Order: sequence, then structure tokens, then C-alpha cells
Amino acid sequence: MAVTRDEVLGVLSRISLPGGGDLVSRDLIRALQVQDGEIRFVLEVADAATAGLLAPVEAQAKAALLALPGVKAVSIVMTAPAGKAPPPDLKIGRHPTPQQGGPQPVPGVARILAVGSGKGGVGKSTVSSNLAVALAKQGRRVGLLDADIYGPSQPRMMGVNQRPASPDGKTILPLHAHGVTLMSIGLMLKEGDAVIWRGPMLMGALQQMLGQVAWGELDVLVVDLPPGTGDVQLTLCQRYPVTAAVVVSTPQDVALIDARKALKMFDTLKTPVAGLIENMSMYVCENCGHEAHIFGHGGVRAEAEREGLPFLGEIPISLDVRLAGDAGTPIAAGDGPVSRAYARLAQRLIADGVA
Repeated sequence: MAVTRDEVLGVLSRISLPGGGDLVSRDLIRALQVQDGEIRFVLEVADAATAGLLAPVEAQAKAALLALPGVKAVSIVMTAPAGKAPPPDLKIGRHPTPQQGGPQPVPGVARILAVGSGKGGVGKSTVSSNLAVALAKQGRRVGLLDADIYGPSQPRMMGVNQRPASPDGKTILPLHAHGVTLMSIGLMLKEGDAVIWRGPMLMGALQQMLGQVAWGELDVLVVDLPPGTGDVQLTLCQRYPVTAAVVVSTPQDVALIDARKALKMFDTLKTPVAGLIENMSMYVCENCGHEAHIFGHGGVRAEAEREGLPFLGEIPISLDVRLAGDAGTPIAAGDGPVSRAYARLAQRLIADGVA
């Protein structure tokens, strides 16, 4: 049986550090990859002196991991700032750099799946995080890029708040949660800070988060787009080979008006649309089981039929979804009707070859 990421973290959480804590609780593990019996990660420490003290810990961790059944090789790289040099510059939001030729692939990423919507408030970010977790539960190697730069919400939904590290000031090491590799502009900001940028800085930020992040080997990178049809969508679809997009909408007419605009945008940009998702499709009372269609019902299915596109499924509205997102554990990570709905969605996208 292949070793899992959780098993690796379990072993590393038992490696004690001088002064207390362990490798996991002290948040020293970066860029962890587990693939085909090979384990690779970066051990990031505060300074060169600490690196010297932790050399025995590094050896202990390697020996413990090699003892796991199915592990063929372990590669650990320890990094620390040299001397008193300033920390690497991780500033995000520069102007984009010129790009020659057509769309350029993201190193290590096999597929890019964009999740879009014509308007805000339809649950696109909730769908993105839960879809990423559901795909990871299906055995896919999944990344999640929060490209909603003005309103990044994935750090809260995925339960992470550490600042990404950079060993060289150029490469950004993403974070990991619920089996998903994650990057968001929200991780680079102080809590409560606002992003006040014009278009070129948005485009540059997206380029940095795709090109400078060490995503590793991914089967699919899920990109949570901002609402609308603006600079971020244009940059993604013109500069990178987007495998497909899915459009999220609620059933009511006012949401479908804007969903049509998103579909038109993807068509204009020659980006294939894998289908439409009806979010907040119905509410089922926990006490009596009555099904209520708060926002209407079936509008997205009818729109998919009119456009000749696949209808990917209905996601019910549920208090548990909100509570799970606020708590940082997407509902797709557990079990229940909504989790199973996301599992079916993930299976459909995998079968269609887009995830």
C-alpha cells in the first residue's frame, strides 16, 4: 500500500525538537510531496545556527520515514537565511512580465480547472474549496489557487493562516491543508488589509502566484476566479493553457443573467466549459425533511440545456456548509449529503478528463 501524506505528517509529528514541540506543530515543514514511494520536503528553520542544532533531528526524521512500508527514498532540504541578511522579498503585485508565444504551462501542473461566476455571492469560492478537497479524496494531486485577489477567502475556508516561505526570495512555498496544496494573496497580507491595485498589478500578482509558486507535481490546479469578466480571467485564459472552466450560479434569474456573461467570456477566450453547477439549489429542513427552493430551482439545468453544455449537478444550501467553511474544514472533507454531492461532482470531472 502506498504511503499517504497523512502518514508522513504523523511520523514527523512524533519527531521532538530541542526546546519542545515537533516538526509539524512548530510549522517547519514546507513543500511536502509524497509520490510513488518517494518523500520530499523542505525543513525551514530560523537561522544557520538552528540548522546546525537540528541536523540530528533531520537524520532522525529521514530514518523514521524510511522505516515506513512502501517508502523508497526520502529527500530533505534544510533552509535558513544566511547570517543577518534581510528576509527574502515576497512582495506580490508587481506588473506582469512580457511573455512570448502562446499560453505557457505551469511547471508540474497537468491540468488547470477554472471556477468562475458572472457575479459574486453565488458560492463560487465555497464550491472551489470543496471541489478541491473532493478531488483530493478521489486520489488526485490537487492544488488550489485563490485568484480572487480583492476578496481572498480560501485561507479561512481551508483553515490556514501561515505566511508562505521563500528560501531564495523567488520561489514561494505553498501551504497544505486537507490534502490540497494552497496559495492565496490572503496569506501574504496582514489580517484586515485591503488590496488596492489597478489592473496591471492584478495581472502581475496572478503571474507570480502561478509561475513562482513551487506547486510540485499536480494532476489538477483548481483556480478560484473573482466574480465578473475582468483582468484576472483574461490573464489566466490568455497566458496559460486552461483545460476547462466550470461556471457556478444560483437558480434565480438575476444570477443567471451574469452567468451567461461568464459563459460568453469563456467562449470568446476559447476556453472549454466543462459545465454548469447549480449552487444553493434547495434547502432541506433537518427536522421534517421538507425541501424548499429558496432561490428557485432548475434554472441552471435549463440554462445548460439551452447552451448545449453539461449540467454538473446541484449543491444544496445548508447551515453545515457555512459552519464548515468558517471553521476551516470544508464540508467535502467529511461525510453527509453535501459531501456526497461534491464527491459525485469530482467523479464526473475526473471521468470527463478535466480534473
